[in-house]
Amino acid sequence: MKYRVIGQDPKTRRNVSVLSLGAMLFGTATDEPTSFAILDRYVEAGGTFIDTSNNYAFWVTGSRGGESEVLLGRWRRSRGVGDEITIATKLGARPLAPGTGYVDNAEGLSIKAIREAAERSREQLGMDTLDLLYAHIEDSAVPLQETVEGFAELVADGTVGLLGVSNHWMWKVERARNIARVAGLPGYEVLQYQHSYLRKRADLPGQLSPDGDQGVVGGDMLSYVRDAPELALVAYSPLLAGAYVRADKPLGPEFDHAGTPVRQAVLREIAGETGATVNQVVLAWLIGAEIPVIPLVGASSVAQLDESLAAVDLELTTEQRTRLDAAR
Repeated sequence: MKYRVIGQDPKTRRNVSVLSLGAMLFGTATDEPTSFAILDRYVEAGGTFIDTSNNYAFWVTGSRGGESEVLLGRWRRSRGVGDEITIATKLGARPLAPGTGYVDNAEGLSIKAIREAAERSREQLGMDTLDLLYAHIEDSAVPLQETVEGFAELVADGTVGLLGVSNHWMWKVERARNIARVAGLPGYEVLQYQHSYLRKRADLPGQLSPDGDQGVVGGDMLSYVRDAPELALVAYSPLLAGAYVRADKPLGPEFDHAGTPVRQAVLREIAGETGATVNQVVLAWLIGAEIPVIPLVGASSVAQLDESLAAVDLELTTEQRTRLDAAR
């Protein structure tokens, strides 16, 4: 396994593995014995960075979510897991009522919602301090100042370490970070967004905004992170839910453009040259990029996890990486 440091403050920064494990479906679609086996294998391989959210997986159960956090709490206690494993969770997108979605009915990012959600996550995970806490989605009904202060209060209390943000427009991320900077408060240090080798069209509306999908890495975000190396970028859904390799998982209309087959062809070429799978090439491309990315992978079996773990040791040559980057 390889590692990198996220965060700047010696009191809150974490040394994490360059491959993160997503626990989204643990305790729902993935049963507890299988989830425990995957978690055990990940830690055995040197993995130290596990990701969840307080609303996972409400769409599977018809609940408000929390099943993943509860399972991780049981796993931590049963294995005696302590500070050596970084657990990241998110708040803000938990539905206010069972059986509803979060688009128009989320808990939000008010100071009250932040404090209540963080306390619930600490209890469910069995942690005195949440290692990394993300603002999951935007809340346009709450001033950014209030959200920034709400998260900063938790850090001051010692109940949260690092702060992160997901699925926000970059101008809002910068505005929130500037509010924190001016006030001398802790701000977002980790960005979690959807990122992969195949590129999505930017001219389609997103689930949360008619202006596009604010949850996807674009040129503005890459430029922003390049100019702010203190930030860490975590990529969710890097393998596109299996669409790279599974015929039963077709790409959506957002990938319907001329560049997709070109990049798919180069991926297959590099996979053939290296003896790796296409999925492993995608993960290696992200991990070793000029702007380094921490892929966040899901797994429903130990075998799936092992395929992803092997990508950590896949070294692409400069020429191979140049070909991958240049494909249009």
